[in-house]
Amino acid sequence: MKQYKRVLSIAGSDPSGGAGLQADLKTISALGCYAMTAVVAVVDENTVGVTGVHPIPEEFVAGQIRSCLDDIGADAVKIGMLHSAKLIRTVESVLRQYDVRNIVLDPVMVATSGDPLLEADAVATLRDVLVPCARVITPNLPEAEILLGRKINGPADFGTAVRELSQGGRTSVLLKAGHLTADVLTDVFYNAETDEILELSSPRVATANTHGTGCTLSSAIASQLALGLELDDAIAAAKDYISQAIAAGAAYSIGHGHGPVHHFHRWWE
Repeated sequence: MKQYKRVLSIAGSDPSGGAGLQADLKTISALGCYAMTAVVAVVDENTVGVTGVHPIPEEFVAGQIRSCLDDIGADAVKIGMLHSAKLIRTVESVLRQYDVRNIVLDPVMVATSGDPLLEADAVATLRDVLVPCARVITPNLPEAEILLGRKINGPADFGTAVRELSQGGRTSVLLKAGHLTADVLTDVFYNAETDEILELSSPRVATANTHGTGCTLSSAIASQLALGLELDDAIAAAKDYISQAIAAGAAYSIGHGHGPVHHFHRWWE
């Protein structure tokens, strides 16, 4: 019998379909993997903003993770929004019981609309407890500054920042440049396993449709790792996928705020 490549997403639910678990399901499926989910919160949001967050009890989240890993297993796990320190500790504790090598952490703290998604006292727990157990983390510029506790002084400081974020080479780091204003944006990836830095450049796309870009990119990395790509190749392939998804989605109008990217750009117009 054939086997699917399996990816579990642990994240919040976005009813408008552009971010969170819904974006992860689309991305993982588009890249040819079998998608599973553990819902950590039901988020009341759309393209304009976040109205509320309804947390799922921590033990129920743990139960969802165990149900997936005990029965189906996973070739990769993507972790998105974890809103509290208690939930972060719970997720880390459960994953530690399983031999999942490819953990991709998107340290979601603020929505595209600017609404906060992480309780203030949870930042230290995220940094100290969850980051070390991830193979890759994918912070954007504001998230990286929060994790470091300092400002990042432009692209010239990216190399130093990713090495600091890796916590002594324990975790690989993709620092995303989307918050910069240049015409060409260059993400910087520090591969902690080879102690090398890779730069990935792409032209800025003039679009408001950037809802869920971080969710999409991190789940794309998890999918490429599940498919068996080496770390640098997985990062490059995921970067190519999100760049094309943003470019293809720019032609569409969905909602009144930040619309989604085009997750199925390779399959339909």
